[in-house]
Amino acid sequence: MGDQTTDLLKTPLYDLHEELGAKIVPFAGYAMPVQYPLGIMKEHLHTRAAAGLFDVSHMGQAVLKGPDHETTSAFLETLVPSNMKELKPGKQRYTVLLNRDGGILDDLMVARPAEADREGDLMLVVNAARKAVDYEYIRSHLPDGITLETFEDRALLALQGPKAAEVMARFAPDAADLAFMSVATLLFKDTEVHVSRSGYTGEDGYEISAPADKAELIARTLLAEEEVEAIGLGARDSLRLEAGLCLYGHDIDETTSPVEADITFCMQKRRKEAGDFPGGQRILKELAEGPARKRVALKIEGRAPAREGAQIRIPGGDETLGEVTSGGFAPTLGAPIAMGYVPAQFSEVGTSLALVVRGKEIPATVTAAPFVPQRYYRKPK
Repeated sequence: MGDQTTDLLKTPLYDLHEELGAKIVPFAGYAMPVQYPLGIMKEHLHTRAAAGLFDVSHMGQAVLKGPDHETTSAFLETLVPSNMKELKPGKQRYTVLLNRDGGILDDLMVARPAEADREGDLMLVVNAARKAVDYEYIRSHLPDGITLETFEDRALLALQGPKAAEVMARFAPDAADLAFMSVATLLFKDTEVHVSRSGYTGEDGYEISAPADKAELIARTLLAEEEVEAIGLGARDSLRLEAGLCLYGHDIDETTSPVEADITFCMQKRRKEAGDFPGGQRILKELAEGPARKRVALKIEGRAPAREGAQIRIPGGDETLGEVTSGGFAPTLGAPIAMGYVPAQFSEVGTSLALVVRGKEIPATVTAAPFVPQRYYRKPK
């Protein structure tokens, strides 16, 4: 294992992963835990039942700084199709960076801090494998008066699952009051942390940004709680697949538009009407007329999972309609599931398709996403 990880970057929790008996694999240039002795299946089910702790410190954390919110958000709106100007203090939004063809350079989270002295700041969390691309792209468009600062000295932890709020409130009581997609600066055992009520599992939970030198203390504190287990990248992937969430470089990339990817929820009304973002012409056309192809969720008969790259066909036909972009066994459902792209006329829920697995056709049906109901915390009105 030593040879495999010599040239890889390590997160501040690397030694803890080794101590916990993690199987370490290369991921986006980092040595990351794919699973612990519990195993992917049990880690997945534990997160759905209680609370799982994930190390996501490989993700990119950065902040756009400008003189005021109006200026910073107006700049970011030139690169993304979301309404950033009306993002309220203490809230965050999922969005995508677009290239001039309307393709997705990355998907990311953007948060507006609640603090009055951070009025011109927008905090970004981007994918590990796209950090360099994203930062270079943003910097190449920066106007005078706005800067991009990247944080190389911060860790990011995700506490996910139905017991996450209960556990978190023991150390940062105000975390329990946060609504889904809200952010706050809180104290966790005397350490100032940036917390968002979000995650990528479909469960309630938090992402906790902390100074790198405090990450291990926070992780050990949470793992000492009986509800919490350490969870690796393997279960993180199966959880997000069940939640019908896209993985960059698989379900979305520089060729896919937000309309094809069926993530137009990231585009609010004002932006959809104006189309004043990169690739606006293509995206407005797809919104009006429908895209030529669409991402679909697929339930598969039998037990054999269809992996990425498996062909999607008309049952009994030779014609390939598209291919699977994410696929695997869904522990919560006890069945294989997949996502992929097909021509729009085959994207209706209930459409019968076939997937080619090891040379054999396996029946599959287009189904509504998510596969497992999302359980994000919405404050009672």
